[in-house]
Formats: sequence, C-alpha cells, structure tokens
Amino acid sequence: MICLYGIKNCDTIKKARSWLESNGIDYRFHDYRADGLERAQLEAWAQELGWEALLNKRGTTWRTQPEAVKNTIDASSAITLMLQHPAMIKRPLLDTGTQRYLGFKAADYAAWLQG
Repeated sequence: MICLYGIKNCDTIKKARSWLESNGIDYRFHDYRADGLERAQLEAWAQELGWEALLNKRGTTWRTQPEAVKNTIDASSAITLMLQHPAMIKRPLLDTGTQRYLGFKAADYAAWLQG
C-alpha cells in the first residue's frame, strides 16, 4: 500500500492528500509527530534520496538552529536533527512500496501513480 509521510497540519501534505483522494488512490498517512519515525527508516531514505534532499532548510525549524549546527551539518547529524525535529524532514514523502518521492506536484503524482 502507498504511504504518505508528513505532518498533518502541513499545507503541502493537505494538497497531496486531497490529490490522492480525488484521484481514488488508496493510501495510508503516517504523521511523523503522532506515529513516530525510526532512525533506521530515516537512514534508509537518506541513503536512497540523499540526506540533503530530506533535510528541509526552508522551514522555520532549520532557520532557528544555531549557526554552529548549520555550518557543521553532515549525514549523521542531519538524521539526528530530523529525528529530534520531524518538521525538518521535507514533505511529503510518498512511498509506493518500490519507490520513494519527495515533495508534491500534481503532474508528478499523476505520472508516478497513474502511469
């Protein structure tokens, strides 16, 4: 089953969920905050997608980090930071079971999920 990962109050998550529902695509929603996230899963995503792609540097949570953290970020510290602050994980993350995709654009979802 398709799983959509994110945070329920995120506007982009709301758009992705609305698109999935309006296109009749069955999915499960996993809220990082409510449902948690295992380090091993985040590490696997980082290996597949790149930790730089997973780390949301546009959000408030990243901008409020000390400069020392921002200037010395690497794969390990990024994963630790994202586990501590799930809002720092780029969203949505769509897991089709065989592929993982970051972000939401209706045209991309149509290509990925509707062939």
